[in-house]
Amino acid sequence: MVKRNPKFNQSGCKDLTAYEAIKNVTNEQEERDKRVHNFIKCLKVIIDVSGFQLLNRIAIRDKASGKEYW
Repeated sequence: MVKRNPKFNQSGCKDLTAYEAIKNVTNEQEERDKRVHNFIKCLKVIIDVSGFQLLNRIAIRDKASGKEYW
């Protein structure tokens, strides 16, 4: 499978507007995923330092996007 250049649309024409929009959304999602990962790591450290043990998965929802993380 050949990966196509994201700067070009299906017909092979350059479409930098679409490329920039998709890149921005992807960057926002990656940044949000990093924040969630770091937040959950912090919660686990707090739980451990407080002398407790995590028994179940942590489930949270981003208020802005509505996306749920498990």
